[in-house]
Amino acid sequence: MISRRMVWVMAIGCGLTAANLYYNQPLLAQMADYFSVTARRMGVISTLCQAGYGLGMLLFVPLGDLVERRRLMQILLGLTTLALIAVAASPSFAWLAVASFAMGALTIVPQLIIPFAAGIAEPSERGRVVGIVMSGLLIGILVARTVSGFVGTYLGWREMHLIAALLMVGLMIAIQLWLPRSEPAAGGASYGTLMWSLVGLIRGSPALRQSALYGAMVFGAFSVFWTTLAFHLAGPPFRYGADVVGLFGLIGAAGALAAPLVGTFADRRGSRWTIGLGLILCLGSFVALAAFGWTLTGLVVGVIVLDLGVQSAHVSNQTRIYGLQPEARSRLTTVYMMAFFFGGALGSLTGAAAWTRFGWLGACATGAAFLVVALAVFIAVGGGRPARAAGLVTTPEEPPA
Repeated sequence: MISRRMVWVMAIGCGLTAANLYYNQPLLAQMADYFSVTARRMGVISTLCQAGYGLGMLLFVPLGDLVERRRLMQILLGLTTLALIAVAASPSFAWLAVASFAMGALTIVPQLIIPFAAGIAEPSERGRVVGIVMSGLLIGILVARTVSGFVGTYLGWREMHLIAALLMVGLMIAIQLWLPRSEPAAGGASYGTLMWSLVGLIRGSPALRQSALYGAMVFGAFSVFWTTLAFHLAGPPFRYGADVVGLFGLIGAAGALAAPLVGTFADRRGSRWTIGLGLILCLGSFVALAAFGWTLTGLVVGVIVLDLGVQSAHVSNQTRIYGLQPEARSRLTTVYMMAFFFGGALGSLTGAAAWTRFGWLGACATGAAFLVVALAVFIAVGGGRPARAAGLVTTPEEPPA
């Protein structure tokens, strides 16, 4: 049984940890000046954070089904603290790149917390609980940009990463005090068997494959926007600094607050409705950003709609996959979130390239292209009932999307 305090501890923990991946985004222009590199080359840092996160999910998140989660989280938080200190101490661009990749690979604690929350919640409230925890995660991601923008402007980008390291130490203590121990769902399996079962999950579950694709495309579009926003606002007609860039994260947090409502609606009506709504909202946001992104009003509206769409799709995808195979929730998370952050890494890379060559309109077109792919698949697969999932254990038929 999950208590309200546990839910909020997990939500705050997800937000603080996930924020590590995004502190650098409002600071990219500042960091590019410091290391004397181009915007396109500095965009690689965001890509490396996302790619490292994907590798960390592959290597470490499945362990949540094999070992005690609280201890695993504390070990990873300790290593994340060291990686953040290495980022802050970077004497060169190459050092920064390696340290950022390592930090991304280690800061995967949210993907251990979310399936844990889903596992101890009652099925009738799973969507709501996942929504609250996801609100914490996405608000952390968005507010991270606001905080880092101001800290970067008034203290510096190195100081921002040192503050993040101190927050990780505090989170280690909070997890020890307020989260319960967990019993491994696949405690009798070997690590090799656990990893091999990922193949069975992917092959045997169309619902998982579909949600992984939707998540990848949504987060790819999201990353296109946030990777290029700092450069867009630094140039004409705005010429703003990192502090103003960071404020857009705070604006976007308004959309993230809708996650519990999205989860409740998905509990009642099914996740397909809210996945489709999320994709449409995200695509509409890029249309608005392309047309009106030269004004502050246009950017504000675009940010709110984009973050609301991302929340709708992401919470609904996770609610959907956590109903597939309870004993494999960490592995389901691994598959889904690897795709999600692969999409994010691809979005950061293509967004930086599009910005360098085609400017703001090119970046908006790139983000929209990700969403067109997702909507095409969403329409093509329809609402049919998927086949059974495959893995270490047999499961009942998957719920309809």
